[in-house]
Order: sequence, then structure tokens, then C-alpha cells
Amino acid sequence: MPRDYLAIAFLLAAGASLSCLPVGHCQDASGPAGLVARLVYDRLANVTDRFVEDAGKQLSFCVQDAKADWNDAFNFSSDLGFLANCIAETNDLTNRICSAMELKFYFDSISNGGGSNFLKPNKNCNLTSWVPGCEPGWACGLSPHTAQDSKDIPERDLDCRPCCEGFFCPRGLTCMIPCPLGSYCPTAELNKISGVCEPYDYQLPPGNPNHTCGGADRWTDVQTSSQIFCPAGFYCPSTIQKIPCSSGHYCRLGSTSEYRCFRKSACAPNSANQNISIFGALLIVALSLLLLVIYNFSGHLLNLRQRREAKSREAAARSARESAQAHQKWKAAKDIAKKHAAGFQEQLSRTFSRKKSNKDTEMQKVLVQPKHLQSRNGELGNSFSKPMPELVEDPASDEDFGVEFEDEISKKYEPEGKEMHTRSQIFKYAYGKIEQEKALEQQNKNLTFSGIITMATQPDIKTRPVIEVAFKDLTLMLKGTKKQLLRSVTGKLKPGHVTAVMGPSGAGKTTFLNALAGKATGCDVTGLVLINGKAEPLRAYKRIIGFVPQDDIVHGNLTVEENLWFSANCRLAAGMSKADKVLVVERVIESLGLQAIRDSLVGTIEKRGISGGQRKRVNVGLEMVMEPSLLILDEPTSGLDSSSSQLLLRALRHEALEGVTICLVVHQPSYSLFKMFDDLILLAKGGLIAYHGSVKMVEEYFGGLGIDVPERVNPPDYYIDILEGIVKPSTSTGVNYKQLPVRWMLHNGYKVPQDMQQHVAMLGIPAKGEEGSNSGVGSEEQSIAGEMWQNVKGAIGKRKDILHYNFSRTKNLSNRQTPGMLKQYKYYIGRLGKQRLREARSLGVDYLILCLAGACLGMLAKVNDEKFGVDSYIYTIIAVSLLCKISALRSFSLDKLHYWRERASGMSSLAYFLAKDTIDHFNTIIKPIVYLSMFYFFNNPRSSIADNYVILLALVYCVTGIGYTFAICFQPGSAQLLF
Repeated sequence: MPRDYLAIAFLLAAGASLSCLPVGHCQDASGPAGLVARLVYDRLANVTDRFVEDAGKQLSFCVQDAKADWNDAFNFSSDLGFLANCIAETNDLTNRICSAMELKFYFDSISNGGGSNFLKPNKNCNLTSWVPGCEPGWACGLSPHTAQDSKDIPERDLDCRPCCEGFFCPRGLTCMIPCPLGSYCPTAELNKISGVCEPYDYQLPPGNPNHTCGGADRWTDVQTSSQIFCPAGFYCPSTIQKIPCSSGHYCRLGSTSEYRCFRKSACAPNSANQNISIFGALLIVALSLLLLVIYNFSGHLLNLRQRREAKSREAAARSARESAQAHQKWKAAKDIAKKHAAGFQEQLSRTFSRKKSNKDTEMQKVLVQPKHLQSRNGELGNSFSKPMPELVEDPASDEDFGVEFEDEISKKYEPEGKEMHTRSQIFKYAYGKIEQEKALEQQNKNLTFSGIITMATQPDIKTRPVIEVAFKDLTLMLKGTKKQLLRSVTGKLKPGHVTAVMGPSGAGKTTFLNALAGKATGCDVTGLVLINGKAEPLRAYKRIIGFVPQDDIVHGNLTVEENLWFSANCRLAAGMSKADKVLVVERVIESLGLQAIRDSLVGTIEKRGISGGQRKRVNVGLEMVMEPSLLILDEPTSGLDSSSSQLLLRALRHEALEGVTICLVVHQPSYSLFKMFDDLILLAKGGLIAYHGSVKMVEEYFGGLGIDVPERVNPPDYYIDILEGIVKPSTSTGVNYKQLPVRWMLHNGYKVPQDMQQHVAMLGIPAKGEEGSNSGVGSEEQSIAGEMWQNVKGAIGKRKDILHYNFSRTKNLSNRQTPGMLKQYKYYIGRLGKQRLREARSLGVDYLILCLAGACLGMLAKVNDEKFGVDSYIYTIIAVSLLCKISALRSFSLDKLHYWRERASGMSSLAYFLAKDTIDHFNTIIKPIVYLSMFYFFNNPRSSIADNYVILLALVYCVTGIGYTFAICFQPGSAQLLF
């Protein structure tokens, strides 16, 4: 914008803020003077309208309606007395009022001159022509035959006289300009001592004794000069009236009316402002008490809800356990009755002859057969068995127990049509199913081979979509350094099998899992990964794949159950009923042994929660509740004791019964834990496979190589020590630990890489070589510059892969429809609401700091009438921006790891950001109120509290958005430095 209109913008705003008179209520014109004054006012309005239209175009960025603001500053329709007085005094007022070109000339001059009182030379006032009207406070009439509406400054040098009251006449201009509302422009009086025309500061021209003091001589902003503004302690309903402020009211600089104080006794006569700091102090006390209540009782509401749910859940579990115990007692009584019946039959048979006894023995053999065999053999034909047929069964036969128990639970706990609406009905259904599964597990002897076969054939155990992962010649090489992390890895992960990945440190175990899951970034991947025999990306099945990272990425300000429920709601099938979801979550809690801590907070760095081992199990449970078909776990037993590890493996084996493919990295498992695995992948250094097969065959395989496990030594520890080079095999075997991967390749008929052929030659076994496979051994050494360039290329490639992995989309091949964006938005809102309630203490601290900042800045930066409180507003902008920036950075920076994990599992990013923004809008709305509740009462600015709130609301919203951007794009430390 041109500099010419900067002063105009300020003057328009100042005039609008200083004027409080209503518009459009005209005083009745009485007599000819009043009628003429009305005509002069209409002409003055027409002249200024043309000027305002031009100025409004230049000031559109900061002035919404320039004409309305100008009208507020120059609407004299309520009192035209100063015009009538001037008409009576001059008789040619219309010839003395400035034209539009003269107004533009004046504002251009003061804006270009930096507010100086000296104007540029013009047609009437220059070095060769200087009439008395050029002096400050004086004006002249138009020359004959001069058009006032011309495009140039008209000649104005006749009948020069002092400026009328209510007008100002600047030095160097021979016309009059009306003073705006809020001004006081009387005729000046000469102070004979100082020689100054008061209340203005201009002096009479020397050598001209007939020249007297005139009217006002300038119109400028209040910061440069406050001479023409109505003084503080007075109010000026018109530009020629000054009335003292009465008791119980206050009048600021430029007031057109007096304002009532909150308390009448708080304002003496001629008060320039009111003191409302006492209200601010009382508000501080009230807010402090409120924040203290929030700080101490923020989580009480959630705790009450959890207690109600816990009572309903415990009642349902108690009922299910009592039912199961009653059934067990009934079964035990049934078994006793069977034994007594058999004994009674034996006593009766002894009374007959030996021949008859032999027949009875044969009949008993028929009776103890299963039902399906009895039906084949026909009628039993023994009259003694007829009175009690239900008891004459095999006492050891429990075939129908599971079905009978399931029928009982279904009849007792499932309403008709499975329409379960109440919480107690749902919990009874879920715990009934869990007790049934426990009974089945106990009946089948804790998952023995025969027990597994029996459980697998049970109709109650549902199978999931099968995922078989086969990989052939899988090789990973860093893009920059060309270092190989995995080499020629070939094998298969089978459904229903628990596969353990073991090996020494640096063997590439985690890299292997990332390569299977498609998470390997910064690497060139070669080889094939087949999903159910098809070359498809594993990410296409991410909705039925669970990946448990090595780090425990769990929300610390949620309870164990809330973490599991959120994962279940967002990742289970959208059509699954609430009862089935409860069953899934309760089954996971039961299998992982989390019942005792289900209502406990996971905990954060600042606040202690559950133990590290329990946190690890919760981390696994987040993936188990979504019922995956493929479950990949990176060191799930690290940090767990032996009992917790056994509990976790039993839960994983139960998942495998449903056809889930499970692969996990394990470090130094105990022997009992080792025997619970189905398959083993043993990686050697360099990312080569040393063994891949059944756990039962691993000792036989290494025994064939002459590597026997010593007594009282854990086999997996011994094999890892050999691959690490700590333990050397016997020299009689002739096997080196570096040759073990080659031995495995030869054992399975795989191609041996070219650079490993020397190990084959040492073994003296012919092998198929792999052409063109060179690990880089013997390559020319790169210079330092070349190595740095490769590192830079590798870093850029890794960053590119991360962006591609995070933002690329793949086709969904999992055939599972998870909840849509709106449903997930609802779940995110619920989760974030609970988190904010538990973070109410930190929010309370933020609000307390805002209160203190508002009170301090309000007291330190008192409103100065010369600056309209500019300093206080500058301090407010800085303080509010910094304080709101900190909370905005905290909103996303602490949740990045959680977001990436949830996004990789297929959750909606849009729902996440919308929920975050929705919850944070509460802070955006409340924080300006908290700040203004202190600042306004201690500072008492001119603008209304509503105007201040709107400006601060826009400021907080903009700062929060910028904070979001920095928090998302940069690390927390860098974001704080860059903001």
C-alpha cells in the first residue's frame, strides 16, 4: 500500500473508536440558520465521499468499510450547531471548506512528511504567495469564478480570517477541515507570557500585529499530538463542547460520552479511567480454586465409570465361574454314579452261573463302547441295564462334554437372536465362552498332540484367513555402502506354526522381519516374497497382519483395557457385534494374564504405571485383539521372566490353533520355552541361514554335522555361541562356524554365492555356483569423498523410501472391512477425550501460566491514551503466541511413534488429525478467555472484551496451526528452535 494512506487508515480507526454517537438521529432544523447548516453538511458529505472511495480501495486490507468508518468519525447530524455558528460568523462557509483535492493534498503531505506540520508548497501558499490564510488557524474564501470541484487546488485568497470553532486550518493550506468527533476545537487564546495560542502550540507571525489567534491548526494521530482531542476526564458531545465527567463515571481521551463505572463509588469526578483490578484479583482466586480442583480430581470421573464397569464384569465372571464349577461337580457326581452302577452290575452278575457270568462280561464290553459304536452293534439285550441307561456309559469318555457345556452356556447367557444390549448380558456371554474354552483346554490335557487335534476339530474354534509366507533368495543391501544385511534367505512361514528367529547379535533378525513386512527402508531388496503362492506385497494384507515392534509403543495415559479396546474397535471387522468384540478383548486379557492390571494406567516417563514386563504383554495384546492371520513379533519375550514368557507363548500357541502364522525373534529362550516352538530359523552373521526347519529336528541336523549339545546346556544358547564364534566345534568334525550357512545351502540344494565357493572347496563337496553373485569382497577401495557421497546417496534413498512407505497406497487384499473414517473418528475422539481428562493437570498448569501472564502484562502495560495500548497488545501477542506454541508442539510431537504404528496397521490418518484438531479446538476457544479474564481487568483497554477475544482467537488458531506444522515436519527439539 502506498505510504500516503497509512495515516488515513489510523485516523479512520481512531475516529471510529473515539466516536460513540448514534447515526441517523437528526436534530430538528429550526429557523433559516439550521436549514442552511443542513445544506452545508450535505455538501460536505458529498465532497468527502469521493475522497473516501479512493482511500477505501487502498485500505481494503485493513478497513472493511471505509465509508462507514468515515461516517462514524464525521457524522455531525445530531448536532449542527457549530455549522450554524460558522455560517453566522462568515456568511460564506461553503467557500471556505476544503475541496476533495485539498483534502487529498493535505493527507498526502502529512503521510509523506512523517506527520510533520509543514505542508508542501501549493498554488495558494508558496515562496511567492503567502496570504494570511496560510498561517495556522486561519482560512480564506474562494476567488471569483473559481470552481471548487476542479481537479486541481482552487485559488483561495480572499477575506482571510480565523478558522471557525469545530474546524481546523493547517499551516500552508487556506481552507477549513471539520474536526472529527471526539475532538475539541475551540478558538485559540493568546498566552501573552509565552506567545503561544492555547490550547494549541502555534505562535503568531512576527511583524503582523493585526493577526490574531485562530482555530485548531492540525489533525493528526493521537501519538503525534493530542491537542485537538477531548481531554481525559471530560467528554465532548460535539467538537465545540467540553463537559466534565460526573461522579460514578469515567471519560477517556477523546470521549464523546461518559461511561458508567462498575461501582459508582470507584470513580471520582473527572476520572479518566476506572480501577477494576479488584475484580481481576477475585477472578484469579476463583480460577485458582477451579484449577486446583481440576488438578486433584481430573481422573475421578473416569475412575467412577471404570468401577461401574468392573462391578458388572466381575458379577458376570463370577456367574460364569459358578456355572462352570456347578457343571464340574455335576460331571464328578455323574462319574461316581457310573462307577457305582458298574459295581452294582458286577455284584448282580456274581449271583448267576459261570456261563451266565461270561455272557454278562461280554455285554458289559458292549455297554462301555461309545455311542456311535453302540448304534452299529444294535440293541444290547441285557435286561439289567435298562433301569439306568443314562449311567451305563464309559466313565472315561468325555466326548460330549464340550458340546453339552457350550449348549448350557448358550442357553443361559445368550438371549434370543443373540440380541444382547445390556452390559451384563454381554459380559455373561463373553465369560461363559471363556470358561468353556478353559474347560476344553483342561479336558484335552493342556494342548498335547491329541488335545490339539481335538480342539482343532471343535466347531466352536473358528479359523481365520490363512496366510503362508514363502521367501526365496531374499537379499537386502544398503543403498549407500552396498553392505549386505541379508543374503540368500530361503524358507517358508507356515499357517498354524510358531516360528522362532534366533541368532547372534547383528545377524539381521529384525531386518529379516522388516523385510517380510515390507518395512525395510534404505535398502535394495532382491528375491521373491510369495503370499499364498502369489507375488503380492505383504502390505496389501495389513488389515489382517499384526506387527509387534521391539519398542513398547503403548499410550501411557490410557489404561490397559482402554489401549486394547481402541485397537479392537478400529481394526476388527466393521460388522462384528459388540458381544464378539468383548469376547475377543476379554480372551486376550485372560490369555496374557492382564486381569489384575486391566484398569491400571500403562504409565509414562513422568508417571509410574505398570511394570516393564506387563507393558510388553500389552504391546503384544494390541495386535492380538485384531485377530490377525499373520503375527510378527520382534523380541516379545525381552524383559519378561520365565513364567511371563511361558504365559505369552501359550497365548501365541492358542492363536496358532486358529490357523495364525506366527513368527517372532527370541533371545536366549529357556529349554521349556524352546520346545514350545514349531519351527526355527537360525541366522548366522551376515544375514545367512544356518538352519530352518522343525525344532524337533535341529539337534539331529547339527548332530549330523558333528555338533552335539553337551549335557546340561541349553541347545539354542549353544548354537548361538557357535555362530558367534565363542564356542568352537570339535576339530574332529572339520566344521568351521563360517561354513555352517554353506552346509545348510548344500544340505537343501540351494545355490552357493560365488564369493563363498572357497568354503565349498574346503569341504570338498561339489556345489552349484551362483553366477554374478558378488558380495563386494575384493572391490576397489573408495576414496573418502566417494564414501561420503555414497553415504549421502544412501541417506537420501532411505528418506525417499520412508516417505514412499508412509504415504503410498496399496490395494486391500485382506477381505476385511474395518470401520470407516467417521467411525474411527468417533473412536479417536473418545480416546483423546480420556487422554485430555487425564492430562488435565498439565492443561491446568498451562491455564495458570496464561492467567499469570495476563495479570502481569495487564498491570505492567497500562493503557496509554497517546498509544491506545499498543505496547500492551504487542506484549500480548508475544506472550500468547509463545505459550500456545508450546502446547501445539506437544500435541503431535509426543504421539509420532503411535501415529506411525497405527497408520501402518491401516487406521485412518484423516480421522486421527480431525480428532486431534477437534479436541484441541477446546483449548483454542478457552485460552483467549483465560488470558483475557486477567488481562482485561488489570489493563482495561479501550476496545471491548468481545473485540479482544476475536483477535486473540484468530491469533491462537494461527499459532496452533503453525505449531502443528513444525511438530509434524521436525523433531521436538528442532521444532522449538525453528518456531
